[in-house]
Amino acid sequence: MSDRPTVLVTGGAKRLGASIARAFGDAGWHVVIHYRRSRDAAQALADKLPSAEIVACDLADSDTAVAMIADIAGRLSDWRILVNCASLFEPDDVTELDGATYDRAMKVNARTPAMISQAFLRLAQTGRGRRVIQVTDQKIANPNPDFFSYTMSKHALASTVPMLAMGAAAPDDRIYALAPGAILASHDQSIEETEVSHRLNLLGRKTGAQEIAEAALFLAEGRLASGQTLFVDSGQHLLQQNRDVIYLARESADA
Repeated sequence: MSDRPTVLVTGGAKRLGASIARAFGDAGWHVVIHYRRSRDAAQALADKLPSAEIVACDLADSDTAVAMIADIAGRLSDWRILVNCASLFEPDDVTELDGATYDRAMKVNARTPAMISQAFLRLAQTGRGRRVIQVTDQKIANPNPDFFSYTMSKHALASTVPMLAMGAAAPDDRIYALAPGAILASHDQSIEETEVSHRLNLLGRKTGAQEIAEAALFLAEGRLASGQTLFVDSGQHLLQQNRDVIYLARESADA
């Protein structure tokens, strides 16, 4: 059993989740890396960290996910942080909601993160305040019609932050949202396309994955009032973009 403080990062095997897990590990935390199918990537990352373990769970099954929380809480005595980073990003159209896409997005991106946050706040033990960090999206302030169900699910996840802060957290706990902009190539993007699309923000720069990881570490310190959202997007959320940046960049290239 680790004597380090513990953080669980859902979706921690790859992409932003892996960057967050790595940052916590390097900062001296015991990192529980959640994965669904990426066992090899999760184990490879865990092997590189000073103190880490991996745990498998399909977040589409909320009851199993809550059981995962109960198991971790029963084994680890200083569990301070839950980072809900796992996410599905699938396209569907604003003119005709796809029911299957919607169901998957709402379960994985909103329902299960809400339920495991509640379970964490009921069960996790630590001598210091606990932190829930919900990884949302700058789209909660700058919505567009693309990725319709995904965007709805992130708005739903964002709504849990003030509600959990008011009704489920102890006085020393903090509930936060961390809202990234366009960080890594996603959906069907090429690496070259990200060079254009990820600069469609106020600063005209690409926001790095390490910036998101550092923001998660900052939120872990609890310096902000509970219920706050931290945007890390080079100012993208302050714009009004009528399409996802994937398509804005392609439209400008075709013009």
